[in-house]
Amino acid sequence: MLFEILAIIATYLLGSIPFGLLIGKIIKGVDIRTQGSKNIGATNVARICGFPFGILALILDLLKGLVPVLLAKQYALPVPIISLIALAAILGHVYSIYLKFKGGKAVASSMGIFLAIAPLAAVSAIVLCIIAILVSGYVSAGSILFAITLPFLLWITANTAFIPLSLLTGLLLLYKHRENIRRLLQGTEISWKKKK
Repeated sequence: MLFEILAIIATYLLGSIPFGLLIGKIIKGVDIRTQGSKNIGATNVARICGFPFGILALILDLLKGLVPVLLAKQYALPVPIISLIALAAILGHVYSIYLKFKGGKAVASSMGIFLAIAPLAAVSAIVLCIIAILVSGYVSAGSILFAITLPFLLWITANTAFIPLSLLTGLLLLYKHRENIRRLLQGTEISWKKKK
């Protein structure tokens, strides 16, 4: 049990690393929490530092979720422990210990988690996310669609053991996007094609 507890703590600490913030400071010498959407995620990194660095932030945040869950599966840990490790990665990103328990929205980290758990369902949800972004012009719209469709895709692909995790993840993602949802309804959301 000690191993599992240490794995959860280590995953939280890994998830807490604010890669987007670090990239902003290294590349542009700025705190991206003060510019653009003021978020530390890949979209704002792309907006402030350029598209390639946004992709870098996306990959690093995705790995926060992917690597710990793949390792947990490699050690054949039970579903509840894998789910706790996955939640630790998400909570680390959203409530980073290095940023006084503030952080990002954990979409990329969630994608990494479910790519490790259920690749087919995750890829399907990511494809829907990308389509929504391209059609609407809003990254938040794609992120919201990812959160909503993932539990259904897990059910369709017979990965029912992790549906509770996907529901918790989806609810947290929707909560973190509550302001985006409000702006989408008001027509004032920031397009990924435009700088604020």
